[in-house]
Amino acid sequence: MSDVVVMLVDNGSTRAASVLSLRAIAARLAAACGHPVHPVSLQHADRVTPDQLDGIAAQVLPVFLRNQLTAGLRKFIVVPLIFGNSRALTSFIPEQAALLAEEFGPFELRLAEALVPLPRGEPLLARILAEQVAQCSAALGTLPTRVVVVDHGSPQPEVTAARAKVTMGLRDHLAEGIALGQAVMERRQGAEYDFNGQLLADMLDSCAAQDPHAVVILAMMFIAPGRHAGPGGDIETICRDAMQKNPGLRVGISRLVGEHPLLVDILNQRLRALL
Repeated sequence: MSDVVVMLVDNGSTRAASVLSLRAIAARLAAACGHPVHPVSLQHADRVTPDQLDGIAAQVLPVFLRNQLTAGLRKFIVVPLIFGNSRALTSFIPEQAALLAEEFGPFELRLAEALVPLPRGEPLLARILAEQVAQCSAALGTLPTRVVVVDHGSPQPEVTAARAKVTMGLRDHLAEGIALGQAVMERRQGAEYDFNGQLLADMLDSCAAQDPHAVVILAMMFIAPGRHAGPGGDIETICRDAMQKNPGLRVGISRLVGEHPLLVDILNQRLRALL
């Protein structure tokens, strides 16, 4: 292991809070596995100024790999902090590795499984969401009438299938009578993308139309705060607007997956499967 560079990789964000979250999770994973883990984003994070990141610039994959190869290192493991088998994993990382191999010669880069490998899924992730929902329910002082699993949304069926798999697992943790749904923050126009699901704002309006006194908890399938999730994100705004529009509606937002200690257990399993 001493000559293997382990990276915990996310898609990347221009929000400092997202970069700091990635670093915190990488530090927890390093403590769990007993090996250094480098927090690396695929893109975007290098646009965050170091003064927002405790003076330490964020790392992005192409630059990080280039620097490591220049230093003579040739063995790498990527542990994705990504839910489904997105193009980030199937295209972007292999393409970047191929470009660098043309310049530096062959090197070894192994990619661990995503957080929700299909078809088997990841029971621990359903448990994380269930515990976050229970905590949110306790804060509201009531059981929800509906739980909605919310993610970013993707034009790739494989990514939507990962969310659906987690939602099926979550069903087993909820009390009878609680309805369960799925929603997204972004989706493309057109019937060909209907598989991706309903936009969150539309879902909340539908819940209120069916039951003017609905209590909805959003099970947040987001790792870190960013444009959509976390304080000041779009989701907070959408929920506030929905409750103003539908005065009987109550909406609670669960904590993020990256805040739960079991996430590191999943990541450690993915890493150890390659060692």
